[in-house]
Amino acid sequence: MNNTIKRTISGVAFVGIMLAGLLLDKFLFAALMMFIMGIMMHEFYTITMGARYRFSRILAILSGEVLFLLLFLVQAFGLQVKFVGMAMLPLLIVMVNSLYVKDKTEFGKFSDIYTGILYIAVPLSLSNLIVFFDHGFDGHILLYFFLLIWSSDIGGFVFGCGLGRYFPKKLLPEVSPKKTWIGFWGGMICSVLTAVIIKSVFNIDAISYYHTVMLAVVMDVAGVYGDLFESQWKRYYDVKDSGLIIPGHGGLLDRFDSTIFAIPVGTLYLIVMNIL
Repeated sequence: MNNTIKRTISGVAFVGIMLAGLLLDKFLFAALMMFIMGIMMHEFYTITMGARYRFSRILAILSGEVLFLLLFLVQAFGLQVKFVGMAMLPLLIVMVNSLYVKDKTEFGKFSDIYTGILYIAVPLSLSNLIVFFDHGFDGHILLYFFLLIWSSDIGGFVFGCGLGRYFPKKLLPEVSPKKTWIGFWGGMICSVLTAVIIKSVFNIDAISYYHTVMLAVVMDVAGVYGDLFESQWKRYYDVKDSGLIIPGHGGLLDRFDSTIFAIPVGTLYLIVMNIL
């Protein structure tokens, strides 16, 4: 199949699944996010550790899933926050298990296990905090965040490919040789335009035009750093794509690298500005 057609079909399917998970039902949302988390952590551990320490990796992924599930129960059903600490149990087992690993020559790889939890599991688990209000599910804010991130990614790609030859200055060549400043500014322009259009069309009164623009800007910058952070890992381990789960697009970590940084920053902005 032509690669462009393959990318288009898989891209449309991906967006459709995301919309369903964010808008239809809280249990569908939880299932989708836990699936995404598990695959992303698996991809990260495969990049950094290959096939080593399988048992510890499984426990680390389990720890992330438990953290998400507990926060989901807190937000959706009023579970007491103190029970969130139970997510530490699988992680403690990982630490204890490290004492019994016979081959200590690559013991430092266990730091990658903890990094995967902090880098992927924690930000995705915190998404529960912005989809529940008074124990009611509403994924529109999270969808709004994704639209800003996706428009930034598309704008960066279009501007970078279309104008990169005329404005070739690189953003951070030692980490991502293909990213240019013109792509960065193009992504920001598209993100801001998307934010303003959404506010105007849907007449969102809760946030002013000033905060609409500022939210798009800070999330765009955070998303770019998220992209670069993942690129740094892949470059160090000489990996092109994090996985193959999405035909023509690569792995889920490739698709959500910006999200991991942008959504927590966007949420923090809304909280600090007393909007959320």
